[in-house]
Amino acid sequence: MTNLLEQLRQYTIVVADTGDIGAIEKFTPRDTTTNPSLITTAAQMAEYQTIVDDTLVKAREELGEKAPVEKVIKLAIDWLAVSFGTKILEIVPGRVSTEVDARLSYDTEGTIAKARYLISLYEKAGIDKERVLIKIAATWEGIKAAEILEKEGIHCNLTLLFGFHQAVACAEAGVTLISPFVGRILDWYKKNTGKEYTKTDDPGVQSVTEIYNYYKKFGYKTEVMGASFRNIGEITELAGCDLLTISPQLLQNLKNTEGELPRKLCPEVASSLEIEKITVDKATFDEMHDKDIMANDKLDEGIKGFTKALETLENLLTARLARIEGNDTLNHAIEDIFHVYDLDGDGFISREEWAGADAVFDAMDINHDGRISPDEMASSLGAVVYLAKAS
Repeated sequence: MTNLLEQLRQYTIVVADTGDIGAIEKFTPRDTTTNPSLITTAAQMAEYQTIVDDTLVKAREELGEKAPVEKVIKLAIDWLAVSFGTKILEIVPGRVSTEVDARLSYDTEGTIAKARYLISLYEKAGIDKERVLIKIAATWEGIKAAEILEKEGIHCNLTLLFGFHQAVACAEAGVTLISPFVGRILDWYKKNTGKEYTKTDDPGVQSVTEIYNYYKKFGYKTEVMGASFRNIGEITELAGCDLLTISPQLLQNLKNTEGELPRKLCPEVASSLEIEKITVDKATFDEMHDKDIMANDKLDEGIKGFTKALETLENLLTARLARIEGNDTLNHAIEDIFHVYDLDGDGFISREEWAGADAVFDAMDINHDGRISPDEMASSLGAVVYLAKAS
């Protein structure tokens, strides 16, 4: 009997949710997806520090000695995202997703400009734009930006997708791929209902199933890629989904588990279902979004979390640049990062406070107690520093 990972690959394209090139080589996914949180984690690994430092030095040289540090860091982050993406594409046969700054989530024109710039960097590196997905938050403004970009031949991955209205709007906009967040939907329902869910009544699984069936019923070309998983049960219940993006830890769990894995999602079954087709314009989108408290909460939280992740990366690279240039401010930078996330000031960062990528939280949670201590963050960021608890 083969393991669950090999069986899953018979029905579904497996994507690695990581920026760790070693993990990508190990699990040989077709595609990969990255974001600032994952790049932050990868950048702390010894094997990638040269890439990070070289990128910072080149960004400084490009902009000149008198350029503000903030400008150097922003340029370095774009270059770093593309550098990791380019190296990943040397390994995987498919595509890599590269994220637009989450602070542009409600800025259509800003998102378009950033997407075009990222694609230009990939093209300068010799990468065809067909191998890149631009990752954009599924706000109305983000969806409209993606609609324009798709017409230019720039393919998009719409992320932070929690509601059915977001999914329908993305399909009607002709986006290439959506990433509905299974685990974060489950998190919200567990917190707000106090109920424990099984894999069969998991609300995140049900959401992706509804979206998948709707797309297949009405022939939309937009691909569905389930994301943000809490356990392998959520993954196996979505066997047959177009794509699933999975953390290295859960990929390993699937690989280590044997058993029968039946296909759960199927286009032929979806086509036979009685489903009402709807059209989503801005007024409908806003109305449905206001009524969907979960989607409203999680989209807002997700944008804030992605923004925090980017700010963390900016702080980290600022410290690295300072060290390179002879001004060692790393300890202060780590203190700033910790206190940004420690919302209740109890001296620990919970998963809910983190609100960033699950893979990054898991990597920093060294003792696996469900929270990140000051020492764990310092260790993860490659520094020896004591961070006092917030009073």
